[in-house]
Amino acid sequence: MTQKKNESQQLDNKVLPVMQEAILTVRMILHRHLVDELATRQTQLTSEERVLLSGAVINNLFGTRPENDAVVHFAKGNRALVEEELRGLASHCPAKLLPVLTDSLRMQTICDEQIGIRSVSSLLMAKALGLLQEERPLPMPSTFMLAVRNLAVGQGLVEKIMLLAEGDAD
Repeated sequence: MTQKKNESQQLDNKVLPVMQEAILTVRMILHRHLVDELATRQTQLTSEERVLLSGAVINNLFGTRPENDAVVHFAKGNRALVEEELRGLASHCPAKLLPVLTDSLRMQTICDEQIGIRSVSSLLMAKALGLLQEERPLPMPSTFMLAVRNLAVGQGLVEKIMLLAEGDAD
């Protein structure tokens, strides 16, 4: 029984980094969209400030600590602006991104739980902000990762994988 449990944990240890990479990809796609969106609405900000604002909003939404000190400094100095953008995120987020954003926040909560972090507050915030599609069923990890990959292909972040049919390899 212990061996089976260890095998299960090894599988989790292999899936966890891949899931975290998919979540990060969703964050990158959202970041890219937000920066572009902010350029049309927050024209008083420099391009660098829009990048920092987008990072601060996403870090708040996902409940993550920024790795960039400039984002931390910007968020502290512009708390009201960050909160304003968070409150308006649902109306500025493209409809095609909402399902994968919902899945990403849910998957992050699951991944975080695996490493001992309680991040349910991110789901509660997303719900309060109107971003969480509660009726959406939780996808299997592989389905989530494929959906993220397809979205990333559409955004030009990764290349499409072409699978060869049997006999085409000759």
